[in-house]
Amino acid sequence: MELLKDKFGRKFPYIRLSITDVCNFKCGYCLPNGYKIDKGDPRKFLSKEEIKRLATALSELGVSKIRLTGGEPTIRKDFYEIVKILKQNSGIKKTVITTNGYKLDKFAEQLVESGLDGINISIDSLNKDKFHKITGHDRLNEILNGIEKLQKLNFKNIKINAVLLKGVNSYTKDFEVWADYLKSNQIDFRYIELMQTGDNLEYFKKYHISSKIFINYLNENNWIIQTLGRDSGPSKNYINSEFKGKFGVIAPYSRDFCKSCNRLRITSRGDLRLCLFGNTGINIRHLIQRDDQTEELKDLILKQLHFKKESHYLELGETGLTNNLSVTGG
Repeated sequence: MELLKDKFGRKFPYIRLSITDVCNFKCGYCLPNGYKIDKGDPRKFLSKEEIKRLATALSELGVSKIRLTGGEPTIRKDFYEIVKILKQNSGIKKTVITTNGYKLDKFAEQLVESGLDGINISIDSLNKDKFHKITGHDRLNEILNGIEKLQKLNFKNIKINAVLLKGVNSYTKDFEVWADYLKSNQIDFRYIELMQTGDNLEYFKKYHISSKIFINYLNENNWIIQTLGRDSGPSKNYINSEFKGKFGVIAPYSRDFCKSCNRLRITSRGDLRLCLFGNTGINIRHLIQRDDQTEELKDLILKQLHFKKESHYLELGETGLTNNLSVTGG
């Protein structure tokens, strides 16, 4: 089996695959004015058949994990069919999703039945008013009820993500609310540093704060850093024997963040992106139209890895092709 490996020795067992750009939330750091159709790109989103061919080729390249992202992936009417394809017909060992949790209380049972291996849910605050202000939706209780349903159905791999926002959810009291939640819930919660994209510079300047403020809280409260698995994401995870859940930090502006990079991205219209904030990308869609194109597709992906850079250079203000996070699935 050929393995995805770049010139810096990094291996890539993990793919983030966006299946739609559409999102029904209006988060200030991503789509503050809601989703708008990109009239400059009339291409349709990848079809089930294209996704199947793509996943099969990726599994032959040593990819063991695919994360379905958006936009909001569950918006697609064929979402569960896509999960079924990945679980049963592609050779991919783990299929997970990132979702805003919209209607999770209604979909929890179906998600478990689909065979999903894990779910990441975006919840920027456990304060109902703050949640509403950030997302434009008053749905926190529905999402928390959905998580409770997943737990009752014995669904294990539940993670919650929150974007760390200065003066909004960055106070010690915010950290303590999450700690209280993790005391009795076997869930991984991670704070993600706000990232600058092509269209959020003013928002970034106003709300960006270093994740060190949260790391200091963890160090002061007996949380111990944990080692990572082969196909883990970029989170540095912390455990405490008094808590059922774990804390985590995703700090893209930290030194050496890119050294442990183990994932590539594919957009909803079939563009391979070597980095969330890179300037390089190539469309691979023309090679997922027929079953006999697999070898050619694998060859193209392997060649593209020669162009992957050592770092995203976010700290220099470079945002690459990423205009907003809904386009590449964050």
